[in-house]
Amino acid sequence: MIQTDILIIGAGPTGLFAVFEAGLLKLRCHLIDALPQAGGQCAEIYPKKPIYDIPAYPSILAGELVDRLMEQAAPFDPGFTLGERADAVEKDDEGQFIVTTNKGTRHRAPIIAIAGGLGSFEPRKPPVPNLAHFEDRGVEYIIKDPQFYAGKKVVISGGGDSALDWAIFLSDGVAKEVTLIHRRTEFRGHLDSVQKVMDLAAKGKLRLMTNAEVVEVRGEDHLTGLVCKSKDEGMVELATDHWVPLFGLSPKLGPIADWNLNIEKNAIEVDTFDYSTNVPGIYAIGDINTYPGKLKLILCGFHEATLMVQSAFKRIYPEKNLVLKYTTVNGVNGF
Repeated sequence: MIQTDILIIGAGPTGLFAVFEAGLLKLRCHLIDALPQAGGQCAEIYPKKPIYDIPAYPSILAGELVDRLMEQAAPFDPGFTLGERADAVEKDDEGQFIVTTNKGTRHRAPIIAIAGGLGSFEPRKPPVPNLAHFEDRGVEYIIKDPQFYAGKKVVISGGGDSALDWAIFLSDGVAKEVTLIHRRTEFRGHLDSVQKVMDLAAKGKLRLMTNAEVVEVRGEDHLTGLVCKSKDEGMVELATDHWVPLFGLSPKLGPIADWNLNIEKNAIEVDTFDYSTNVPGIYAIGDINTYPGKLKLILCGFHEATLMVQSAFKRIYPEKNLVLKYTTVNGVNGF
């Protein structure tokens, strides 16, 4: 059985940063993740996607962010159980949590921090006839390596940050042609990204179609074209090599939904004082939690992880006084 101070379920950016913050308080962490590598969605789904809202990094690739977080956590020697899903939780006679994975690995800790991102997920697929036939034959729901689209005609659908960011990235000398299609005129992404797309469209570096949506896919063994229904232009035929519908992910909590936690719309309710759940000793940080004013940003997950470990320390060592120290004064090795 694996013993640790804080058992973190989810090895994405928020979980990895929690290792660092816990290490500053001399708390040991072990992480469980169903994916075969640390990094969560940033490593598995879009390692080459640029991220723009990490402090001190005007732009950083998702995979590189994971590398930096792993480097930051390394001095505190975290343990990992990868490729296994946290299934069952129970308490032993000493009040510690026992978490067993789908492969039977048992973990024991006084504190659980659920940092599972969106939980288990699958992409939301548009209701277009014959779509499945072209999956991995020109239709992709995730961009892992942007160079895969080098010199190709690419159509992206969506109005969120992923659609905007990839349209900007691929139109900058990667793809031969980029078309961004959105069924509305207003976008859900960052205003700065929206403006960049508008500027690129004005310069002719990408084609922007709003009030439009793809209604038909064409081709034989591989995608060759799309039919788009536009309120302004009517039915429009587009020749393309790839179509990437980026409509987000459909999250599912999986077995965690049966852990007697308060759940609202596939997210775990928490107290913003310390991001604790209704079960004492279990916390939820990052995209998997919900509270009034919640923003699903990596930056917010870092903040939540910081407050969570402070509360966890007090639960583990109620007799000790916790005095906040600054890394600017003590460094990392001084803790």
